[in-house]
Amino acid sequence: MLQSRRFGEELLVGLHNDEDILANKGPTVMSLAERTAAVNACRFSTKCIPHAPYVTSIPWISHYGCKYVTHGDDITSDAAGEDCYRFVKRAGRMKIVPRTPGISTTDLVGRMLDGTKDHFIKSLSDCVEGKEGRPEWNEAERRQHGKDMQKRFIEYAAAPNGRDPFVVVYAFTPDSSTTGSGGFTSLVAGIPPRPGQRLVYVDGGFDLFSSGHIAFLETVNKLEEENGRIRGWYHEAAVQQRIDLTGSDYAPTYVIAGVHDDEIVNSHRGANYPIMNIFERGLCVVQCTYIHGVVFGAPYTPRAGFLDALPFGRRPDAVYHGPTAFMPPSAKEGDPYHDAKALGIFAETPEHEFQEVNAAHIVQRIVEKRDEYEERQRKKGVKSVEEAERRRKEVEEGKHVRA
Repeated sequence: MLQSRRFGEELLVGLHNDEDILANKGPTVMSLAERTAAVNACRFSTKCIPHAPYVTSIPWISHYGCKYVTHGDDITSDAAGEDCYRFVKRAGRMKIVPRTPGISTTDLVGRMLDGTKDHFIKSLSDCVEGKEGRPEWNEAERRQHGKDMQKRFIEYAAAPNGRDPFVVVYAFTPDSSTTGSGGFTSLVAGIPPRPGQRLVYVDGGFDLFSSGHIAFLETVNKLEEENGRIRGWYHEAAVQQRIDLTGSDYAPTYVIAGVHDDEIVNSHRGANYPIMNIFERGLCVVQCTYIHGVVFGAPYTPRAGFLDALPFGRRPDAVYHGPTAFMPPSAKEGDPYHDAKALGIFAETPEHEFQEVNAAHIVQRIVEKRDEYEERQRKKGVKSVEEAERRRKEVEEGKHVRA
């Protein structure tokens, strides 16, 4: 989606319904409503178009005023084995982009079914610096992987146009004290808080970055918008004052998300959670339209020392959390938001549409239909071989149109 947005001023994202995906590919992991929420929450998406046909037609894209269709360089075929984009390719209205390196839905389902922990990261900072990587990598490969990670951070932290800087990203390393203090390493220099914005802090594992996480962040955004209205943020004179001062208008709130590392998530959830490692989870958070700053390696308990040390100019005005916890505290740890409550800045969000959706809920879906998803995995492997062969032939025949 990031690469696609860079082609133009707007990006309309079509989503197939559950029935079409089942008929052409296999059972979905997320419902259409959940997938729609994910697209709407992506900063690079202009509009989501649910119920898009599985085979893209010229009349369909023309109806929405789209000049081009974009897709990754992996061919997608329908149930009959035909290229889903054959019509737009023939019309010369297809833009192919390199598939973004990383994990796919197929990979995630595999992790859920296999129960492996090979994807865990011990230290994100060490990975970025080239000190940590797969056992079979040499030093040069680790360094290159670290550079690639840094590049991805910068790309995903871009503004809605996919190019300009936007999200500020830090990595936190705790010290040996009990105050929650530590050091912050800058990973991406984006846009810092602007005059008058309220600072808001949220945290979590954000595993699989589900509709539950998205709805929570959207709820925080709506609550802060209402707070802004009460403060007169949207009054014409206030808007003009901000424009005169900074050259543009902006939101009343600056949301900072703390992302827990793999060890913390696993210590509270067990099994092979998190299903996504901190790098993968973090990228999901960084690209979210409701987020302005991200802190990797955030502590499970945000103590006053940590909140005061956040490198965003001052202590947050509010610390939000939902009414339920995917990672409940142990009896020894107690209430992780004790300090925020003592400071008078804690706020609990009300329940939302996807309240019960979290990583465990999604894994349970997979487990309950294990046979169906394993068959999907098998078919995916067969289709991948067939599609790779078809793509090779297209390239040889000069029919593969590239951007």
